[in-house]
Amino acid sequence: MADKEPVVERHVAEEEGEGSSSAAAAAAGEEEDTGAQVAPIVRLEEVAVTTGEEDEESLVDMKAKLYRFDKDGNQWKERGTGTVKLLKHKENGKVRLVMRQAKTLKICANHLVISTTKMQEHAGSDKSRVWHAADFADGELKDEMFAIRFGSVESVTVTSREAMSRYEGRATAEQPGAREPEDNLYNIIF
Repeated sequence: MADKEPVVERHVAEEEGEGSSSAAAAAAGEEEDTGAQVAPIVRLEEVAVTTGEEDEESLVDMKAKLYRFDKDGNQWKERGTGTVKLLKHKENGKVRLVMRQAKTLKICANHLVISTTKMQEHAGSDKSRVWHAADFADGELKDEMFAIRFGSVESVTVTSREAMSRYEGRATAEQPGAREPEDNLYNIIF
């Protein structure tokens, strides 16, 4: 009997080694092919999505962070980070500011740029601008005070020059006798 005990122990030790090698293979990421196929339960079809920006041309398109001033709490609250656009309607020529959050594409700001809108440099930061507007982002028209911060001062100045040149070029090309573009638009465009 003494001879059989070591044989049993060796056999148990060999089984443990085989089990540990299969566990190591599973841990290494090797998967066993079962041959099972899974069919989708629901079939999704493509849906045409309209943004409301189809009839508009983009004057400015850049990344920024938008804040609104909370009068009750007397503090700035972040509205979102994403892409801010100045869009000019192709038919009526109205310009509006639209900003959407980066990942969800939820609208943070949506208002017309009118002659009374004045965008000013925010105190203490060359990369920030402040303005008042009647905003419609939440589904109702509210007078809001906004602040926007860009990545760099250079991006603000280059984009504003580009937008002004595009705006001036269209005004003269579309109507040779057209009035000069509003000086205020330059103030609006950062």
